[in-house]
Amino acid sequence: MYVFDAPEQPSLAVQGSTDRFPIRRIFCVGRNYEAHAREMGKDPTREAPFFFTKPADAALDTPCTIPYPKLTEDLHHEIELVIAIHKGGSNIAESDVMDHVWGAAVGLDMTRRDLQGEAKKMGRPWDWGKAFDHSAPIGAIKPIAEVPSVENGRIWLAVNGVTRQDADIADLIWSVREHISILSHSMELAPGDIIMTGTPAGVGAVVTGDVITGGVDGIGTLEVTIGPRA
Repeated sequence: MYVFDAPEQPSLAVQGSTDRFPIRRIFCVGRNYEAHAREMGKDPTREAPFFFTKPADAALDTPCTIPYPKLTEDLHHEIELVIAIHKGGSNIAESDVMDHVWGAAVGLDMTRRDLQGEAKKMGRPWDWGKAFDHSAPIGAIKPIAEVPSVENGRIWLAVNGVTRQDADIADLIWSVREHISILSHSMELAPGDIIMTGTPAGVGAVVTGDVITGGVDGIGTLEVTIGPRA
């Protein structure tokens, strides 16, 4: 018995099924493409992978319309390969990582860039820039047995039909196997964990009325419309 009705379990659609994937946590890998790291003013050759989080209920199915969020004048898109975990574990060897993966999808790490920039300058956490409502639209998850590769494949994003981000997941600085293994040495992964693997170069601002489309070849696509201010 709870003191009020428990919130609905956050979940994501599954390709070709009415079943849904329940979300426990959302981990995000920062600056995991060399060109993006450089466009953000960092040297990727000197930096180990680092992680930040979003709340599970920041995720939502696509296609969708999300409100332009509060407190920002600089909302940015970041297209990402998304990995869904179904088997928990700690200290997972790179060679065993794929045994823990249920599926893959494409998602957006929406970012209040001005708030993130302020936090960076003051040495504060990124939460206000990254972990806000509706900040993780994610396409339907494709079961891993049907995914051709999580090691190579075009990843792209367009705004109103104009391509802005265009790369290959082979360009990841830390591969899916590497960064999931590293994450599992920091904390125990659990069924329902979602890992957003980083964005390539070309991030930029969107405004109310913009339509974002994107995808990862062989995995899936998404469409997100930016609605009026929240």
